[in-house]
Amino acid sequence: MKSIYIALSLSVGLAFSATCQAALKDDIASLQQSWAKVNYELKDDAQEKAFQALINDSQSVVERYPDSAQSHIWHGIIKSSYAGAKGGLGALGLAKEAKAEFERAIEIDKEALNGSALTSLGTLYSQVPGWPIGFGSDKKARTLFEQSLAINPEGLDINYFYAQFLYDEREYGKALIHLKQAQAAPKRPGREKADQYRQAEVTELLARIEKKLKRKK
Repeated sequence: MKSIYIALSLSVGLAFSATCQAALKDDIASLQQSWAKVNYELKDDAQEKAFQALINDSQSVVERYPDSAQSHIWHGIIKSSYAGAKGGLGALGLAKEAKAEFERAIEIDKEALNGSALTSLGTLYSQVPGWPIGFGSDKKARTLFEQSLAINPEGLDINYFYAQFLYDEREYGKALIHLKQAQAAPKRPGREKADQYRQAEVTELLARIEKKLKRKK
């Protein structure tokens, strides 16, 4: 009887875990799709209000799944995207909050979502002003990008953001290599809109880099 009870308990536990994972997957997919629309298709006041609502939604996901790296990653992405749209010193608080979310995600599982927390944290370090205004650091950004590349060398986002960083560092030849990799990145099921807009950003940055390289010849 005892062995039957243990087996039944394990079966119920596994079923509950599978249900939770399915619910988390659905919640993350919803955040991803909403983020793509707000980040790329809305502007000005409409975008600001939508980001505020989306932050509330992602906060709810974090509260439901506090030990999930994925929930922290997307809460951080939404906050950092809002900071980027908001701009100025007023966005620094949001950037710091996003940083904390990415750091928590890395503590839980740095490889979650193909190393997205590393990519996103690296992007923050590369774009936020350095001391004494902010926490930005090109050295930390490069380290994080390289760690993310080791996890997902063919990924669209990591190759694009690393190329953007290298462009800012005037390492145009190396940036070009990563942009070509971004262009060839596998499509992500369910993220068609995000892929479409990201590839447009890849194309735009590629044109700027090729222009720089022509000038150097």
